[in-house]
Amino acid sequence: MFSQYFGHYLLNRGLITNEQLQDVLEYQEKVHVKFGVIAVDKGLMTPSQVEEVHEKQKQMDKRFGEIAVELGYLTEEQVEELISHQKRGHLYLAQALIDRGYMSMEEFSSALNDYKKEYSLSTEDFEEIQRGNIETLVENILTKGHEDIREKFGSYISLFAKNMIRFIDRQTFLEISENLQQAKWLVSQEIVGGPSLLTAIAADDDALLYIASKHAEENLTEVDELAKDAFCEFLNLHNGIYLVNMSNWGTELSMNPQKFKENVKVSGEFVTITVKTQKGTFHLLLSANPEKVEVQ
Repeated sequence: MFSQYFGHYLLNRGLITNEQLQDVLEYQEKVHVKFGVIAVDKGLMTPSQVEEVHEKQKQMDKRFGEIAVELGYLTEEQVEELISHQKRGHLYLAQALIDRGYMSMEEFSSALNDYKKEYSLSTEDFEEIQRGNIETLVENILTKGHEDIREKFGSYISLFAKNMIRFIDRQTFLEISENLQQAKWLVSQEIVGGPSLLTAIAADDDALLYIASKHAEENLTEVDELAKDAFCEFLNLHNGIYLVNMSNWGTELSMNPQKFKENVKVSGEFVTITVKTQKGTFHLLLSANPEKVEVQ
């Protein structure tokens, strides 16, 4: 996920173009090998075992390696060995930029150092982000300058980023944006039992179909009932994992039924997180005061 953030940093400073950014991100996607694929290739797991781990990830917020160890399919040592076979994101990005002739190694290194300074990233923070620690990325980059959002919604946003990467799109990029005012499609769900939390996803046709297709694991081309159900179910899946996390931390919560609406206007007290994917953009809406959010 770091590659997306550093790539947009380069884009926003005019060091690369949007076309060049999309090119190198696509290059990274081609060369990235998923953890389960490596495990099968090394003869450490079977395809059915990998699928079982993936299904477990739909129920709990744990990394592939953690679940595989708990199920007895891998040892801690084997997990570390497999991790070593996964190259780090910024190295993919550097290689792609250099191979394409978009930047020199010196230019890349200089920009990376400037990036670390701008976000006050310590060596430890940077290493954690490179190892895939989403919480560190959300705290130090995504919510930098938005301490109130981090305090209220940091854990929820971190989990949402993880689940987007796990289930929908590895190239997901999140940023805090101006509040959304209207949406073609909106699914909302309120979490209750403790401090209330209103969660919602707003999308156009393309984003809805992309999320629905990925979640349903089939190519959906029309916004019909199947697509709508799959779109809604992704939010429900994510919120379910969030409730498990909260329970593990000592807070028992529950979810109200979802509400799905078309062509709505949204107003009131909420935060908007813009979510960019390979196939379009949608918005995550969060509010700690559901009673102060109006959807018409």
